[in-house]
Amino acid sequence: MPSLKLERKLLAQGYSVIAGVDEAGRGAWAGLVVAAAVVLPLDRPDLMKVLKGVNDSKQLTAKQREKYFHLIKEVALSVSLGGASPRHIDRDGILAATRAAMRRAVSMLTVQPKALLIDAVDLSQAVPLHQLHPYHGDSISLTIAAASIIAKVTRDDLMKHWDEVYPGYFFAKHKGYGTKLHQAMLKERGVCEAHRKSFKPIKEIGEGRDE
Repeated sequence: MPSLKLERKLLAQGYSVIAGVDEAGRGAWAGLVVAAAVVLPLDRPDLMKVLKGVNDSKQLTAKQREKYFHLIKEVALSVSLGGASPRHIDRDGILAATRAAMRRAVSMLTVQPKALLIDAVDLSQAVPLHQLHPYHGDSISLTIAAASIIAKVTRDDLMKHWDEVYPGYFFAKHKGYGTKLHQAMLKERGVCEAHRKSFKPIKEIGEGRDE
C-alpha cells in the first residue's frame, strides 16, 4: 500500500508543500489524457488513517474510486486538473501531451507546491520545482495515489460524456481503451473525432477505410 515515506523524505529536506501528480488515459485509443495534482495536509497526524485504502487507481473498483475521489477532495488542501485532447496527442505525441496536461494541473493548484512527486514522468523541463519521478509511484506514494484516483474518476466521467457525443462506440464501457468491444465498434463504424489518429491501431483502421 502507498505510504508517506517519500513525502517525509522531502519534508525533511525542507520542502514544506508537496504535490502528487499522475495521469489517466495515456494508453487509451480515444479521449483525452487527464492529469491531476493533489496537495495533502502532510502535517495532519491522522492522514494515513483518514485516507486508509487509497491506492493506485488501477487496484481499486469503480465504486471504491468514487468513494475515495470525494474523500480526497474533502481532505486535500488543493486538487486540480489538466488535460490534453486527442488532436494535441496526435500533434505532439502522447508523452509531450501528458507532460502538458501535468504542467497545466500543477499550474492550477491554489496552494503553491515546493516539490513534486510524479508517477514516472520527468517535468523538470516544464516546471522549475524539485521533483521525484518514482516508477509505480501511485503504489508507493499516498499523494501520487490520490492524484491517480482524481485523474481516473474525472477521465471516466468525461468518457461517459463522450459516449453521448459519439454514440455507438460504447466509450462509457471501455473508456477508449483497446478492448474487444472497442475494436468491434471501430470495424463497424470507423474512426471518429474522439480517436487518437496517430495511434497505430487507429491509423491502420483509418488507412484501411481510405483504400
